[in-house]
Amino acid sequence: MPPSLAHLVVDPMPLHSAPRPAFLLHGLLNAGGSAVEVDFNPTLVLMQLGLVTVLMLCLKPLLFDPLLALFEQREKLVDGTLREARTLDDKAADMLRQREGEIEQTVKLAAQQRDALRAEAQKLEATEMATAKQEVDAILEEGRQKLRFEAAALNASLRGEAGNLARDVASRILGREVS
Repeated sequence: MPPSLAHLVVDPMPLHSAPRPAFLLHGLLNAGGSAVEVDFNPTLVLMQLGLVTVLMLCLKPLLFDPLLALFEQREKLVDGTLREARTLDDKAADMLRQREGEIEQTVKLAAQQRDALRAEAQKLEATEMATAKQEVDAILEEGRQKLRFEAAALNASLRGEAGNLARDVASRILGREVS
């Protein structure tokens, strides 16, 4: 216990004192060295309670009620804004899901169209290849027929000249004219 409070003594109210209660605190000395006397005045307490009550009654409608209404209005505004933000967020999420679904459908449609175009291109390629093959086969067949015709013409020409060539070769080998 600190030394300044070690001598604190509270005397009960003496029986022979005035009707006003007084407490004597020993150990707390004022500048003159005498004890400090603290008086309890019930009238002063009642006056202070009355003043606080009057202030409360006056300030309640002028200050407290408007402040509370302002706080409540602000809270309602914040709650309304939060509610609106949640609603907008939900709408945005729904729109996002809808757009994603549309994108997915578009991707599927594009894939189907790509596959259809690819199949059509393959059919066209097969048709073009068949047509080209037929044209090449026709050209080859025409060339073969020309070669057969020319071979037959050369063969006939060579048969006609074979006798003459045989005579020329025999004449050269024999060194005389053969008939």
